[in-house]
Amino acid sequence: MVSAAKMRRAIQSVLGIRPYAQGAWQVLSNLAQAFESRNEGLLEVREVKSVLMLVVSSNRGLCGSFNAQINKKLKDESTNFLKLAVNRVGSKKIATTNASDIKVDYLTIGKKGEAMVKKIKGHIVASFPEIANLPSIDLVRPVSDIVIEEYLKKNYDKVVVIYTDFISTLNQKTKIRQLLPISKIDIEKQLDEIDLLAENLNIKAENLQYKVEPSPVEVLEFIIPRLLEMQVYHAVLESSASEHSARMMAMRSATDAASDMSADLTLAYNQIRQGKITQEIAEISAGRAALE
Repeated sequence: MVSAAKMRRAIQSVLGIRPYAQGAWQVLSNLAQAFESRNEGLLEVREVKSVLMLVVSSNRGLCGSFNAQINKKLKDESTNFLKLAVNRVGSKKIATTNASDIKVDYLTIGKKGEAMVKKIKGHIVASFPEIANLPSIDLVRPVSDIVIEEYLKKNYDKVVVIYTDFISTLNQKTKIRQLLPISKIDIEKQLDEIDLLAENLNIKAENLQYKVEPSPVEVLEFIIPRLLEMQVYHAVLESSASEHSARMMAMRSATDAASDMSADLTLAYNQIRQGKITQEIAEISAGRAALE
């Protein structure tokens, strides 16, 4: 019951951020010409020699396979990163070095994610366990600030996030998204997913055209950090809704299993008790017959 109540609040938060996310991506899409023509700052595409991986998990267990799926995705991406990690901006691609030469560091949200990284002996840049309990934009902002600062200092050539996308109460999917450099392909994928959800909720998206002042370049410099902050916040909210949904289903399954076990044990107890009573009656009857 507690998980169900938390899940409903988490879903409301997810649905609340999605219209903003959709509008933000549309603004960036309308600045596509300036977006594609730049290769500096948060848009700079470099040869991938170091990766920062943001892992969004929970603080507690008892939520089914929620953390196990994150752990599996974390190990797969850490050991075989090059299979999915290719830098793209528009139609541009940049080759990378051998996987064994790539340094992978971690930012963790949630105690379970921190434990996962320590288990594989990964280097944790920073850990934010408090965000997993009560996600808010104020708590998420330091995470995005670290991501932006480290990328601009060229300490990392790629930043990705591993989180669990909330699809429905019964269906959650672990995903990896590229945060930096800003990828138009990943943006379009997320926008398509958000549009599909909006369609399911009968929310119509408007195609708006913008007049940009003072210039598209200056607008990009301001809006991209805000978009990155929103993207991290969105991933945390999706993960929170998925966690509570998984915990609710795990507790329901545990309750059903306990009820079945209790019924089986009660039946076995009654059968043994009935056999014992029958045996005692038979012994009494045999004793009386012997006396007669």
